[in-house]
Amino acid sequence: MRFAGRMDRLGTESAFEVLARARRLEQDGRTVVHLEIGEPDFATPEPIIAAAERALRGGATHYTPAAGLPEVRAAIAEAVGRRGGRSVDPAEVVVVPGSKNILAFALLALIEPGDEVIIPDPGYPIYRSLVEFIGAVARPLVLREANDFRLDPEELAHLIGPRTRMLILNSPHNPTGGVCTASDLDAVAELVCRHDLTVVSDEIYHRIAFEPQPAPLWSRPELADRTVVLDGLSKTYAMCGWRLGYGVMPVELARRMEVLLINSSSCAAAFTQLAAVEALTSPAAEAAVEQMVREFRRRRDLLVAGLERLPGVRCRRPAGSFYAFPNVEGTGWEGRALADRLLHQAGVAVLAGEAFGPAGRGHLRLAYTVGVEQLQDALERIGGFLASSPVPEPAAAS
Repeated sequence: MRFAGRMDRLGTESAFEVLARARRLEQDGRTVVHLEIGEPDFATPEPIIAAAERALRGGATHYTPAAGLPEVRAAIAEAVGRRGGRSVDPAEVVVVPGSKNILAFALLALIEPGDEVIIPDPGYPIYRSLVEFIGAVARPLVLREANDFRLDPEELAHLIGPRTRMLILNSPHNPTGGVCTASDLDAVAELVCRHDLTVVSDEIYHRIAFEPQPAPLWSRPELADRTVVLDGLSKTYAMCGWRLGYGVMPVELARRMEVLLINSSSCAAAFTQLAAVEALTSPAAEAAVEQMVREFRRRRDLLVAGLERLPGVRCRRPAGSFYAFPNVEGTGWEGRALADRLLHQAGVAVLAGEAFGPAGRGHLRLAYTVGVEQLQDALERIGGFLASSPVPEPAAAS
């Protein structure tokens, strides 16, 4: 079988690779603390499950319109508009089986081979993977620890060139937990308008924030026709396995995404769409989300404090998402080697910062998506490993 050359440009998510290795260790009788997967460990709120059951029993087992059921698009438009303080037309909403589709479809619809797309570094690895897959050029915007992993508008301005067409923005941010300020977004808005760019604003973690957030970028009137909002139910409502994402965008782009859906997955599952209405409107579901965020805050505080006590480790306090991104350069270990040893010798599954781009070197990503007792266990295991394991000598140059 002869594969197309574009397949060589596709990357992957190391979280799933590390999870597979950890599962093999568990099959051999080892115990592993899982801090590698970015998935809430909470159950989907009961009202959402009940709504899905009602939908299934009511016959929601058939195709839907490609862009989503009208009542679902309306519920999303209402919720998003309320968050941004502006009216959102249901025709601006596209419902998809997983929010990565919004990124893929935006790139396919708007970007030509050779165009440049600015991506965060460190950043979600699928950004680079999909940009390069379609033949575009990924230009990394470094997010620096000294700036709490927020973007620097001056560095962004220097990256924009004549072939730049799109900026991918992620706040709250994976893997660092950084959150843009209002002044950051104001500067981005000015640059986007001046250079005629489109922004894909990945807001999948928007509800998992531990401080008040500024108004979203697209709430600014001048950005309404330049922004694609990428969001979904996976993180907020502990619904990763339900595979329901959505985008909000200018109507003309939404129509083209609908065509892309018809040519790919046809539509999102009907019963998950109807469950989304319950998620977005149910006070009980909202209460469950608030409780989950409070627990994530408690875990964040425990984990960051514990990491700061480890020799050679420092860790910025993340303002959102459910990840810590400690700097481990002071331990003497290289990130990938340390992540590998922690898994195989200490039984703690984490990700090397390099998995999220070159700027992630010297860091690890830890997802605090396990309970407090497991986090304490992980900290003890990491501390024990660092205390007892000599740092390997650097490999000799060949």
